[in-house]
Amino acid sequence: MIQADLLVVHAGELLTLAGGPQGGEGPRTGEALGELGLIRDGAVAIADGLVAAVGLSADLLGTVRAAQTADARGRVVLPGFVDPHTHLLFAGSRADEFEMRLRGATYLEIAAAGGGILHTVTQTRALSERALVDLGAARLTRMLAHGTTTVEAKSGYGLATEEELKLLRALHRLSSVHHVDVVPTFLGAHAVPAEFAADPDGYVALVIEEMLPAVAEEDLAEFCDVFCEETAFSGAQSRAILEAGAEYGLLPKIHADELSDRGGARLAAEVGAVSADHLLFAADDGLRAMAKAGVIAVLLPGTAFFLGLPYAPARRMIDLGVPVALATDFNPGSSPTYSMQMAVALGCLGLRLSPAEAIAAATINAAWAIGMAEEVGSLEPGKVADLVILDATDHRALGMHFGVNLVDEVYKRGRLVYSNRTGSVEG
Repeated sequence: MIQADLLVVHAGELLTLAGGPQGGEGPRTGEALGELGLIRDGAVAIADGLVAAVGLSADLLGTVRAAQTADARGRVVLPGFVDPHTHLLFAGSRADEFEMRLRGATYLEIAAAGGGILHTVTQTRALSERALVDLGAARLTRMLAHGTTTVEAKSGYGLATEEELKLLRALHRLSSVHHVDVVPTFLGAHAVPAEFAADPDGYVALVIEEMLPAVAEEDLAEFCDVFCEETAFSGAQSRAILEAGAEYGLLPKIHADELSDRGGARLAAEVGAVSADHLLFAADDGLRAMAKAGVIAVLLPGTAFFLGLPYAPARRMIDLGVPVALATDFNPGSSPTYSMQMAVALGCLGLRLSPAEAIAAATINAAWAIGMAEEVGSLEPGKVADLVILDATDHRALGMHFGVNLVDEVYKRGRLVYSNRTGSVEG
């Protein structure tokens, strides 16, 4: 008899996301992306915050002795969403830029008018670490209410050594005090700050020679990211930063080919990046290189939707064998959404993924994209018991009902932390 703290039973569709290629030793590619590990009338047993057993309700009811039982009543149960690309910490609003964009202003025109990343940097620098933690906590609570239980979060709105460290320290504090787990990424190379406008190479040197050693000394980040784009950092500059970050133990990530084909996808493959993100304009040669190198494509359909850009060629990526993940790209200027459900819906409507593919991209593949697949992203014995119960009986509802929060309950490490019935996050 299995002893458990909680037994969730009678899930109409239990999406385990278990297994996958090579017995689960790697992200899903090709046809495997659509495999949900679906169990009808399924059950999950949880002990000490971990999944203890998964199977048919009839089987687990006979083999599990639980302190508490939760009846899913025929609804969909799935792993908590993993959001592998967010810009969680920033100050201020860019609503004025939104109005400009509606009137037809381009990215460059908005930046020339004093908007964009650098405007947010000015406002963010003015906040204390404590104020940033308070802002971040409120945002994480909104994400949790939409079913997200793990997020990757980047710095990048400091663009000075102490300011970047402040952001990363705030992310660590958030991860220790909030239900949502936060995986920090150093993005000192988000943009060239105003004080280095005439000397971008000087800023690259600052990132490499001062910021990276300081981040590594305090062990503040898991990844090093860079925005490789005509308006940000060149391929050579990006390579130098990512290779320097790797020397300090920070795994490479890259904002690649978002606004134009700058060879970012190929660069990601050449430096052994964990992921290349955006890829709206990535060319086939770069995508083939990513597939060969096992680089995950983190696709951000909310950004394409918000900016009116073409969607990334997701079906082409899948055909080429590139592993695909989904993320919100939560940020103030190009994708201000908290909802991974919206990313799933846009993954279906814009990227032409099936609902099953989009769900896998938002859970297990997203976990691989941030080095967390051994802990989260699927419901398997030994993994963390992060799960969501939807107010729906068919998983395809996530692709259909865009802009609607279908979450009924969220469990983090086997404990109920959000209930739509009370509209509150538990302590």
